[in-house]
Parts: sequence; structure tokens; C-alpha cells
Amino acid sequence: MTGRVIIDLFTTLDGVAQAPGGAEEDTRDGFPYGGWQAGYPSEAVGASVTKGMETLDALLLGRRTYDIFAGYWPQHTTGPEGFIGQLFDRVPKYVASRDADIRLDWQGSTRIGADLASEIAALREKHQDVHVIGSIDLVQTLLAEQLYDELQLWVYPVVLGRGRKVFPDGAAPSNMRLLSAESGDGGTLSLRYAPLPGEVRTGTMGS
Repeated sequence: MTGRVIIDLFTTLDGVAQAPGGAEEDTRDGFPYGGWQAGYPSEAVGASVTKGMETLDALLLGRRTYDIFAGYWPQHTTGPEGFIGQLFDRVPKYVASRDADIRLDWQGSTRIGADLASEIAALREKHQDVHVIGSIDLVQTLLAEQLYDELQLWVYPVVLGRGRKVFPDGAAPSNMRLLSAESGDGGTLSLRYAPLPGEVRTGTMGS
């Protein structure tokens, strides 16, 4: 059975997915709202994230997110975050980068990126559930080229007005199929989509 590539993102109502977890996570373009997720604690989101990791057997990350994870999770394999830390430490980690000279010191890490389409096809043959977490630049490539099987969005009730978005201006037109929509505590929403092949249709309503 062919495995799946699942994109996991925390996003605002206006689609910003930049630096949800901390002030220094991603300050590109002078982004001033790093850590915006912390103002909206949600047990429902936490439970949903944990459930989604039950079948995770590989990570696919962009270089920036990989560096953040590699600097954090190996030191958090016990305590409240121990389950996630141990899982991330154990599973294979694939880093999308065109830089053949990057150092990947975290155990189980491998660079990909020479031919992303064929490499992701190979990952689907090796793994059951490959999760892409954060990694907004990589995500935009996966979405544009439809190199994914599921897009999981946890949407928070906040508008920032600036920041790197899941679907920025100029994003490739595409159709999606809604798999599920669930409301959580704190005004959060969980939305799951799958890609739907075909061109975006236009027309006139009511005709």
C-alpha cells in the first residue's frame, strides 16, 4: 500500500503560518508576531496533533524547520513533551534542500531535493505516513505541484495582516476536497483537505 504525505500547519484566519510557536522561530521580513499561537491554548488542537502522530513514521522538513527541530526535540525526550520528542528522534527525517553541503547532525537525517517529485514518490513506497510540519516554503512547493495527499490546517481565531501565508498571492490555482471540519475549544478549527485534480472552473452564479 502506498504511503501518504500529510502537511500539518497552524494558521491564522488570514492564512499566516509563519512562526506560530515562538518569537525567534522565523523573523523574516521583520515579522513581529512570532509565537502568536501561544495566546490561544487549545486542548482540542493538542489532542488532534497527538492523534495524528500515532501513525507518523517519517518527517519531511524544510531546512529552517529542521534546524529548529534539531535544536529542540533531542533535548525534550522526557517530561510532558517526551512522546513527541522520542518519536521525532526515532523516525527518519528527510530535509528538502538543494545545498549538497548542509550538515545534518540529528540522527536519522537525510537530504533530498535534487528531484523532489521522484524522491517523494520513493518516500511513499518506504513509509506509511510522512508528515510535513511547518516548513512553509517547502509546503508551498508541495501544494503547487500537488505532491501531497492531505493538508491538515489548525485555524486560530486571529488575524495578523502580515506574514508568510499558506497560499500567498500568485499561488498555483488548484481544487481541494474537504475531508473533515471540526470545531475545537478556544475558537479553533480543524480542517482536512485532499488535492482534487483538474483545472479551477469559473462561471456565472445562477446561470
